[in-house]
Amino acid sequence: MLLVYLSYKGNIWEQVLRIPFILEMISAVPFVITVVVPSLRNLFIPVFLNCWLAKHALENMINDLHRAIQRTHSAMFNQVLILICTLVCLMFTCICGIQHLERAGNNLTLFDSLYFCVVTFSTVGFGDVTPQIWPSQLLVVIMICVALIVLPIQFEQLAFLWMERQKSGGNYSRYRAQTEKHVVLCVSCLKIDLLMDFLNEFYAHPRLQDYYVVILCPAEMDVQVRRVLHIPLWAQRVIYLQGSALKDQDLMRAKMDDAEACFILSNRFEVDRIAADHQTILRAWAVKDFAPNCPLYVQILKPESKFHVKFADHVVCEEEFKYAMLALNCVCPATSTLITLLIHTSRGQTAPSEAFRQRTGAFQTLTREGGASSADQWQRTYRRCSANEVHHIRLEESKFFGEYQGKSFTFASFHAHKKYGVCLIGVRRLDTANILLNPGPCHIMGGSDTCFYINISKEENSAFVRGHHESLRGPGRGPSGMPQTIYHGLTRLPVHSIIASMGTVAMDLQDSNDGSPKSSGGGSGGAGGVENGGGSEARGGNTLALPAMADSVKERRHSIAPVLELVDGVNSPTFDLLGDQSEDEGAEEGEEGGESGDNDHWWGGQCEWVKGYPLNSPYIGSSPTLCHLLQEKMPFCCVRLDKACHHVPCEDARSYGFKNKLIIVSAESAGNGLYNFIVPLRAYYRPRKELNPIVLLLENPPEAHFLEAICWFPMVFYTVGSIDNLDSLLRCGVTFADTMVVVDKESSMIAEEDYMADAKTIVNVQTLYRLFPALSIITELTHPANMRFMQFKVKDHYSLALSKLEKKEREKGSNLVFMFRLPFAAGKVFSVSMLDTLLYQSFVKDYMISITRLLLGLDSTPGSGFLCTMKITEEDLWIRSYGRLYQKLCSSTGDIPIGIYRTESRMLPVSESQVSINVEEYEDTREPREPLLFRTGPHRNSTSSEPPPSSSSSDHPLLRRKSMQWARRLSRKGGRGSGGAKGAGSAAERISQQRLTLFRRSERQELNALVRTRMKHLGLSPSAYNGVTDQGNTLSYILINPSPDTRLELHDVVYLVRPDPLSVVSGGGVNQKSSGGMRFDTHL
Repeated sequence: MLLVYLSYKGNIWEQVLRIPFILEMISAVPFVITVVVPSLRNLFIPVFLNCWLAKHALENMINDLHRAIQRTHSAMFNQVLILICTLVCLMFTCICGIQHLERAGNNLTLFDSLYFCVVTFSTVGFGDVTPQIWPSQLLVVIMICVALIVLPIQFEQLAFLWMERQKSGGNYSRYRAQTEKHVVLCVSCLKIDLLMDFLNEFYAHPRLQDYYVVILCPAEMDVQVRRVLHIPLWAQRVIYLQGSALKDQDLMRAKMDDAEACFILSNRFEVDRIAADHQTILRAWAVKDFAPNCPLYVQILKPESKFHVKFADHVVCEEEFKYAMLALNCVCPATSTLITLLIHTSRGQTAPSEAFRQRTGAFQTLTREGGASSADQWQRTYRRCSANEVHHIRLEESKFFGEYQGKSFTFASFHAHKKYGVCLIGVRRLDTANILLNPGPCHIMGGSDTCFYINISKEENSAFVRGHHESLRGPGRGPSGMPQTIYHGLTRLPVHSIIASMGTVAMDLQDSNDGSPKSSGGGSGGAGGVENGGGSEARGGNTLALPAMADSVKERRHSIAPVLELVDGVNSPTFDLLGDQSEDEGAEEGEEGGESGDNDHWWGGQCEWVKGYPLNSPYIGSSPTLCHLLQEKMPFCCVRLDKACHHVPCEDARSYGFKNKLIIVSAESAGNGLYNFIVPLRAYYRPRKELNPIVLLLENPPEAHFLEAICWFPMVFYTVGSIDNLDSLLRCGVTFADTMVVVDKESSMIAEEDYMADAKTIVNVQTLYRLFPALSIITELTHPANMRFMQFKVKDHYSLALSKLEKKEREKGSNLVFMFRLPFAAGKVFSVSMLDTLLYQSFVKDYMISITRLLLGLDSTPGSGFLCTMKITEEDLWIRSYGRLYQKLCSSTGDIPIGIYRTESRMLPVSESQVSINVEEYEDTREPREPLLFRTGPHRNSTSSEPPPSSSSSDHPLLRRKSMQWARRLSRKGGRGSGGAKGAGSAAERISQQRLTLFRRSERQELNALVRTRMKHLGLSPSAYNGVTDQGNTLSYILINPSPDTRLELHDVVYLVRPDPLSVVSGGGVNQKSSGGMRFDTHL
C-alpha cells in the first residue's frame, strides 16, 4: 500500500488495477485478516503467486543494475530473461495450483504435478495423469489460456529483437579481440563486388588465414551480401556490424582499438564524389581519434582531398592512379593490364597443370606455332606469366641475391634472372624509407638492402635442392663440378620462373662463361669465341645493333658484352643515360632557327621549351615532377584548339601541323585528377621529338584554375564537346589521333540496375570503333564484368570461346576472371575497381603503393628509375631470346626489362556473310567520290561481318552475290547507254545508276561517307580520314617476367625500368658528349 501511495501520479484506478497490486492484495490481505479473526486461520492462501512478484522485482533489479554500470545493448539479454522467468512462473503456478486442488481428488504429489504440467504444456498429453475435480480442471484451462496469451507476446518481442540484432550485427566480443586478430572494414555502402574483391585478395595470403574481418557499415545488409556471408567459407571469418564510424559506441562494438588495421573505402557510386570524400575524411579522423595506434588504409576519390588524410599509413587516390595509368597506356601499351596483374595475388595457382609436363624442353610453350592450337598456346603462356607478383627480401638473408653483395645492381639483376628466373627491379637502403627502382649500375648492393623482385612465389616459399645437374650448355659452361641451384617450388605453384629451371639452363646464352659471379669480361663470346670489349660502335645509334666484327667471322654468332660486377667509373660511354635527351635537345636547338618561322604561326612566338617543375598545381599534395614546360605560359585563348584567336589563327588540328599523332582524352569535366594524365606524358625523360599533342575533349568548359595549371605544358589543348557527337570528335582532330582515352563519366556511375552504369560509354565506344577503326581506343569502365561488351561481335566464335573460359575461371574462384578477355589482355579497357586490391595488398606488402606510384610516374624519387618501352625491330632479332636481351640492356644502358607486350595474328574462320561482303567491297570500285579509298584492298573489320539491314537478301550470301553481279552488268549497260544518249532519258538513267550504287554500298562505305560528309560540312579536309584497317584479326597480351629463353619476335614491345639520368649525372658527372657513347632508341 505504501508503494502504491508513493507511486501515485493522479490516476488511482491505474494503480489499483495493476497486476502486482492485485497479487499483493491476494497474498497479503488474508494474513492481516487472520490476525484479527482466528477462525479464518485455516483458510488457504495462494502464496505461490508471489513468484510473479519476484519476477517483477527481478526485472526492476536488472534494469537498475544496467543503469548503474551503464551497460548498453542489453535488450536482448533482458528479453531472454523475461521469457525464462515467465515460463518458470507459469510452470510453478500451475504445479502448485494443481497439487493443492487435487488434494480432494487424486492427491497428487509435487512430482506428479510437475510431470502433468510438462506433458500438458508441451502438447503431448499422455493422459495417464489427469485432474479429477472441476476446480483443478478450471485451473488448467485458465493456465493454458494465459500461456497462449503471454508466451506469444514474449516470443514476438524476442524474435523482433533478434532480427534487429541480426541487422545491426551485435558485437565483436572483447575476449575475441584480445585472443584473435581482426581487421575492420569501414564503408558507407557495401556492394557484393566490393566485398568479394576484398575477401579474395585479403585471404589470398597464407599468413592472413586466421584473421577475422569486421565490417562496419551504416546501411542494412544487402540480400546478396547476406547470402554470401552465410557461406561456410566466410560465415566463420566475417562479422557484419551495422553502425557508423563516427560513433564511439559503434567503434567500441568493432573493437577498433584492438584491430590490426582499419580499411576505410569511399563510395565511388555516390552522385557527389566530393561529398563521398568528405565522409571518408570524417571517418578517418574519427578512427584516428578513437584508436590512434590502429594503422589506417584509406581510399580517396578526388586528389584535392588527399592532404586531409596524410596522417594515414597508406592512401590510394583513385583519380590520381586512374589518370596516370591511362596516360601511360598511350605511350607504354597495356600498362593498366601490367599493373593490374602485378597487384593481384594469384596464390601461385594461375598456371595450368600442363606447365609441369612441358619442362623437358626449354619452355617450348613460349614458341608460337600455327594451326588451331595457337589460341590455346597464348592463353597458357599469358596465364603462366600473369602469376608473377612483386616480393621483397633482405639481401643478406636471400639465396637469390646474397652472393651479389658488393656487386652492381645491374649485375645482380641480370645474373639473378639468368640463374633463378627472378627479376630484380628495385632496392631500399636500411637508412632510408625511399624505394629506388633500378638505381643503375653505379649502385652497389649492400647486405642490409631490401631487394624487390618479380617472381611467381616469394623466396621464403621456395624449395632449394643442391645437387649436380647435367649442363645443357656445352663447353662454354662455368667451372666444372659447381652445383646448380634448381627450384622445385611449392607443390601448388607453377614452375614458370622455375628458378634455375631446365629452360633457364638451356637458354640462348649457351657460350657465356659467366656461370660464376666472378666471370671475366671476355667470357661472353659467341660460338666461335668472338669477343666484344664492351665498346663496340652502335649502328645508327641503337644499343641493340649488331656489334662490329671482322669479315672472317661474320657467319659466327654475335656476342654481347658481359655485365660488369663493378662499374669502372661513371665516365664509361656504355652508361651514357642522358645521351638520348642531350642529342635530342641539341638537334632541336640546331634546327630551331630553321623551324622558327613555321612554329611561330601556331605557337604564337612562344615555342621555347625548358625543363623544370610545374609552377601551378591544381591541388595540394601533388608530387613535384620535372617536366617539359614552356618558358612563358600560353594565354587561355590559345589553349582552345577549335577556336582561333589573335595569337593563333588555327581552328583545327590539321592547321597546327603536328608532327606526332594526337592523344585525345574524353572526360565529363576537367577535374584535378586530369592533371595527372598530363604530367607523365610531359616528364623530362621523354624525348621532345616523341611527345604527342594532348587534346582534352570536355563536356563542360574547364575552370580558370585548371587552365592556369595546364597552360605551362607544351602541346596541351582542350575543346568543348561530347564523345557521342560526331562533329565534336572531328573538331578535336580525331582523324589525326593515334589514341583516344574515354574516361567514365561520374554522372553515369549510378544506374537503377546494376552494371548498367557503363551502357552509354560502351555504346559510344562501339560507335567510335566502327567510325574510326584505325583509332586505338582505351576505355574506362565502372564494372569490370562489362568489358565483355567492348568491341562486341555477334558472330565471333573466338569471343564465345573466351566467354566459356571466363565462366570456368569464375567457377575455379579466380581473382581475375576477365583476364582472358581480349580488350583487357591488350590493355584497351580498364576499371578503376581493379585498383582496390592495391590498398588491400598493402596490408601485407606495405611497399606496393610506393612501387606502383614510381612505375606510373606519380612520384619521382631522386635516383629512382622510370617505366618506358622499346620495340623490337628486324635489326634487333639477332639477339633472339629474352635472356640475351636482358644481358644486352644491362651491359649497355643499365635498363632492366620486366616484360613483353606481344601482338599476334589470329586465324579465324570467316563466315559466308563475311566473304560475300568482302568480295563485294573489293569488286565495287566504281563508287564516285571515293575511288581510291576502297582500292587499297579488302579490309577485315568488325562491321564487315554484318550485312546492311536494308538488304532483304542479306541472309543468303550466294543470292546476294548473284544479284550484285546482275546489278553490275546492268550498271555497265546503263553507263554505255548514258554515255551515248543526250536526250531526255539521261536523267532517269542517272537516277537508276545512283540507286544501284546505293544498293551495292556496304555498311563500311556508308560509315565512311557519313564521316566524309560531316568533315566537308565542317570545313575540314577529308583526306586525313582512313576508314580501312586490318586490326580485327590480331590479339595482344602481356608476358610478365618471361623465362630467359623466350624467343623475341618482330614488333614485340619490351617494358623497361630505366635508371634516372639525373642521378647518374649528379652522382658522377657522365661525359655526355663522349665519342663512343651509345644511344638507346626507344619507342615511347
